[in-house]
Amino acid sequence: MALSPRLEVRQSQNLTLTPQLMQSIRLLQLSHLELSAFVDAELLRNPLLDREDAGAEAGDALPREQDTEINPYRDVVDHGGRLESAVSIANGFDTDVTNVFPEQTGQDSLSQASMWPQGKGGDFGAEAPDLDQFVSSAISLADHLAEQVGPLVKDPAERLIARNLIDNLDERGYLTASCEQIAEQLGTDAAQVEIVLGKVQGCDPVGVFARDLAECLAIQLKDKNRLDPMMAGLLKHLDLVANHDFAQLSRAIGADREDIADMLAEIRELDPRPGRAFDGAPIQAVVPDVFVKPGNGGGWQIELNSDVLPKVLVNRAYYATVSKKTRDQSEKSFLVDCLQTANWLTKSLDQRAQTILKVASEIVKQQDGFFTYGISHLRPMTLKTVAGAIDMHESTVSRVTANKYMATPRGLFEMKYFFTTALTSSSGGEDHSAEAVRHRIRQLIDAEKPNAILSDDTIAEILKKEQGIEVARRTVAKYREGMNIPSSVVRRRQKKAQMA
Repeated sequence: MALSPRLEVRQSQNLTLTPQLMQSIRLLQLSHLELSAFVDAELLRNPLLDREDAGAEAGDALPREQDTEINPYRDVVDHGGRLESAVSIANGFDTDVTNVFPEQTGQDSLSQASMWPQGKGGDFGAEAPDLDQFVSSAISLADHLAEQVGPLVKDPAERLIARNLIDNLDERGYLTASCEQIAEQLGTDAAQVEIVLGKVQGCDPVGVFARDLAECLAIQLKDKNRLDPMMAGLLKHLDLVANHDFAQLSRAIGADREDIADMLAEIRELDPRPGRAFDGAPIQAVVPDVFVKPGNGGGWQIELNSDVLPKVLVNRAYYATVSKKTRDQSEKSFLVDCLQTANWLTKSLDQRAQTILKVASEIVKQQDGFFTYGISHLRPMTLKTVAGAIDMHESTVSRVTANKYMATPRGLFEMKYFFTTALTSSSGGEDHSAEAVRHRIRQLIDAEKPNAILSDDTIAEILKKEQGIEVARRTVAKYREGMNIPSSVVRRRQKKAQMA
């Protein structure tokens, strides 16, 4: 067969992700804070979008004539709608100003108008000054230390080193860079950096600029004049303290049990993270996206948290009005694009809410035992299990459950918490959830006695014998370490030390 070029017409189909479809997919995995910020940006950009509650808030305001019938202070408002002075209000009640406004004592003729100028809160109902602007902001650790560097470090070159040391502190107040690294960066020698470091280590809070825990504690003990040779020896063997190996620690530093107990009591009064007092990061409370409540007729009632769902509407009346006054094709294209984007956003937000509710309902259905009896009845569940039940793709379920929280009678949980791997049952029964196994391991360790500490092998045997859970020793060790539970050797020392 001869090879020759030729033209052919073929028909094919393929799926293409449009920008709007990609944006809809991205909306699924946004948290409610991220979604609120996205919607706010769209409201600023798109003139055809309005908040659903904006009209209700505007329509709730009553006319001033109706307000005066139920306003006991109607005589204190002048015809311009402004508050009268404190003296005028008191005269209207035929009494002294201090009887109506005790805080005016000593202020005499200080009027309300002088405190609130017109346009800055003087008009009745006008916007008052934002009091948050007058609240002092929390000082940061870097600013607090920078104020102390001046008296401690006089030389300009040393001040530059001190400033660099401050910039290399973490949130605990520890120095994250070595003196050699800082010296190389500033073009000086490490010995000079060490000298400056020794000066600034006396700053408040005591313990900052330490390079590790032992040095942090040593700085604080030195400030209290308690850093004797025996205490310094104890700080060199903090690993033995962490393991509660007091017998070896006693031999290493030449101290008896009573001396060690006294020194540990002093160390417990120190602050291992002195910089945390200046942690100005705001604490963001977790707000649930879904509420799970017991139903009246049994079962569970699943509701979306309407407070975190953005409510936007498409202002079609404004579009109809403006579209008639467009002057050229570019303005018309802009309005059409805004209308399409607004329609897409409202549809995507509704679809996102329905998808979250659908996934949450299936999770509650699959984990009914957990909500009824507790964590010991948590079933193994995967994304594929939920996706197959609600006819969705696994990736969609993964996006929906990301950064979403569920408020239940048993507490607040991230949606991904309910997805756990399965451990085979040795009796041939239903598989066990890995999270339920972790909970049982913690229960066994919490209930153990000082003279009967359970090893990982023993825990694995108990799980197999009592509950038919087939789990290897190394799996028990992995779960135990994941819960920050020490080994059986360390636990035995800890419990004996508590009994001593």
